[in-house]
Amino acid sequence: MLLPLVFLQRLLHREIQAVFVLLTRNIQLTIGLFSFLFFPGVFLHELSHFIMAKILRVRTGNFSLIPQTLPNGRLQMGYVEVVSTDIVRDSLIGLAPLIAGTMFVAYAGIYKLQVNTLWNVLRDGQLELFWMGLGFLPKVPDFLLWFYLTFAISSTMMPSESDRHAWLPLGLWTAALLALAIFSGAGTWMLENLAPLLDNFLFSVALLFGFSNAVHIVLLFPFFIFHRLLVYIMQVDVR
Repeated sequence: MLLPLVFLQRLLHREIQAVFVLLTRNIQLTIGLFSFLFFPGVFLHELSHFIMAKILRVRTGNFSLIPQTLPNGRLQMGYVEVVSTDIVRDSLIGLAPLIAGTMFVAYAGIYKLQVNTLWNVLRDGQLELFWMGLGFLPKVPDFLLWFYLTFAISSTMMPSESDRHAWLPLGLWTAALLALAIFSGAGTWMLENLAPLLDNFLFSVALLFGFSNAVHIVLLFPFFIFHRLLVYIMQVDVR
């Protein structure tokens, strides 16, 4: 569920940017509109880095939410300067946006949009009841607000390349410790005691990522069609 979300996020971002460029014919205005659209997600992304660093007692520097175009042509929508430390704390600080974003998606999806009820109905094979519930979903109080916030936050919660710099060494250390535990005879105990907890946790996270995927798919089709319509009318496209 995570890999499709990364793909859908990038695809939808390209479609949105293409629409803005075709409508405005102005790169700076496009950057401004794009940044404004995703501002709630960018704010939570950078704030989660900052809060996690403070919790772990890591020094922070400048904090910015002003979009900047990098020399490689990529758009940096915000940043928090954090002093490099050990791989555990660096990894947790880098992971903070994904943790915060997933928690928000859980809150919006379960407590505000009640999508867990729809999932339970679908899992039980009650398709007619599922489609009926799906039709009532837009009538949920403040549906558009929670749908927008879920989109903006889930679409910007992925850690950047710089956020992930400590993940590889931490992953190697974790794999080595896991192998050591298995070879020392703890494999059966872990399967009986840890595996069920981990399975339940990953299943819950997968459902939340699946909900984020569904939100992106719902928005991808209208932006894709509108993009192609603009290309047909203007006889020009964005590369």
